[in-house]
Amino acid sequence: MEANRKLQERTEASAIERALGLPTFERGSVWIAGGGPGDPGLITALGLSAITHADAILYDALIDTRLLSLARPGAQLIFAGKRAGMKSCKQTDISRTLVSLARKNYRVLRLKGGDPLVFGRGAEEALTLARARIPFRIVPGVTAGIGGLAYAGIPVTHRDINHTVTFITGHGSDGRLPELNWSAIAHGSPTLVIYMGLKYAGEIAAKLISAGRDAHEPAALISSASTPEQAVRVVTLSTLGAEAQRTSAPAIMVIGENVKLRVGMDWLGALAGRILETAPPRVSGLSRSA
Repeated sequence: MEANRKLQERTEASAIERALGLPTFERGSVWIAGGGPGDPGLITALGLSAITHADAILYDALIDTRLLSLARPGAQLIFAGKRAGMKSCKQTDISRTLVSLARKNYRVLRLKGGDPLVFGRGAEEALTLARARIPFRIVPGVTAGIGGLAYAGIPVTHRDINHTVTFITGHGSDGRLPELNWSAIAHGSPTLVIYMGLKYAGEIAAKLISAGRDAHEPAALISSASTPEQAVRVVTLSTLGAEAQRTSAPAIMVIGENVKLRVGMDWLGALAGRILETAPPRVSGLSRSA
């Protein structure tokens, strides 16, 4: 029964590949693909095709295992996850493995959470492959800063609120908060989306308030975005640090007037029976003029 189900899925996948004219996953090459923020349904058609054809898949910690169940029989599934504060695979070992497997004439898939080039290490891996003369393809994915916010009912942009958005990482290569121009960040964009920033949330908030952001500005923490465990906590900039201490990783943070729109856009809450507000929330003049 299981074999028949997988055969049917592969037949359907092949039909989709033909209809869309998807490229062939050549032997001896590596595809670096994004698996989305959590919900396996957010994988792209190209990413799904790569999973079904790969001879070896190196996957991250946040990849939903249901995606891996679609791998072809005999494919090697290799964990290559990296999580802050936990023992992780070394990046040099991951890159070395990609090169080694490709040189064995394998079709190698590097399956990463979110988008491989948004605060991931896809660029480092691609450059390693280029130096080794290994052909590769980059397959974009839905990044948490967009998809995660959408699942929380918070738009990353709205024409009446913000014309710019800034994506920030709260975790540098040394594990510390990066040295950034917080004054420029505070004044340069009405909407801030922060990845991997739970540990330094209080420090980030303090720097932004010191640089001129309103301490009462709305903010939100979204943990386990787009998964059944998703939790959204709406706070203010001044309470962001305290709430972050009670929030489990992985989580993304958003600061700005966009957060107010959640009362009318929490579509997951509406599916669960929540009554959404239809009157547009008031937004500050600061965000409109930014």
